[in-house]
Amino acid sequence: MTMLKNFKRIKPWEIALTALVMALPFLPTSPIKSGHDFVGHAHATEAPKIDTSRLVSIGGDVTEIIYALGEGNRLIARDSTSMYPEAAAKLPDVGYMRALSPEGILAVNPTAIVAVDGSGPPEALAVLRNASVPFETVPQTYDRDGILKKIDVIGSLLGVPDKAKALENKVAADLDASVTDSGKRSEAERKRVLFVLSNQNGKILASGGNTAADGIIKLAGAINAVDNFSGYKPLTDEAIIEAKPDVILIMDREGPLSMKDDDLLKQPAISLTPAASHKAIIRMDGLYLLGFGPRTASAVRELNAAIYGG
Repeated sequence: MTMLKNFKRIKPWEIALTALVMALPFLPTSPIKSGHDFVGHAHATEAPKIDTSRLVSIGGDVTEIIYALGEGNRLIARDSTSMYPEAAAKLPDVGYMRALSPEGILAVNPTAIVAVDGSGPPEALAVLRNASVPFETVPQTYDRDGILKKIDVIGSLLGVPDKAKALENKVAADLDASVTDSGKRSEAERKRVLFVLSNQNGKILASGGNTAADGIIKLAGAINAVDNFSGYKPLTDEAIIEAKPDVILIMDREGPLSMKDDDLLKQPAISLTPAASHKAIIRMDGLYLLGFGPRTASAVRELNAAIYGG
């Protein structure tokens, strides 16, 4: 199978992205509700009376949505996972979303902070919430409705509900079209995909259910080869062989966490899988693949094409 090379390689922040993938809350998917929790989350039904003229965003998906709404001029800083679009990478970096420093964030003098659920640590969030700067969180789930909900919440926070509605409609139509197209194959035709986060010392760390990788694999019309557990965990050789993946999916990156195709295919258990016999390894940009933001429909199409050809 032809390997997919997408967008730019993850470079300085690849370790942070790997930790982000592992640390994201393993939440069950849920439909959009008619309203949002008024405690700890931005209001979806009425614009909060806060100043968002100097905004710090925490979470690559949050940052991407802010730019997609045409409100990137409000951003004065972002976390290390926020590398798209290119303009975001030029902003001051306040650190990794799961290891935030309150002092570093407050030092840029923001009027508000918006962070995706799963940011931390709790002690840092407590300091930020007790500061004079409003701190709002955005819910995170790994499905179509979760993406639309994030857009709704962020649009309300920024006081641009009309822009948010327009973006929601565009993203929903694009997602529905891509998922419908990906879902045309019968269950018997669907390939089994193993998402490998790392291969350290011969130990395969793979994605189970209720994760971003699980969500994108299913949206792309494939089957997660190891969805009998939640989160990310090391697999035994027996578990890998039993999973019988047709395809191995990995993040395209460089540095100490990179994985060469040959090294991965030579791993004893992997070498006995259908994926190894066909040398079926797909590489995609991590934030693009797992971000669950405005570009997810495009990621679904590209992943589906890489898995099935076309």
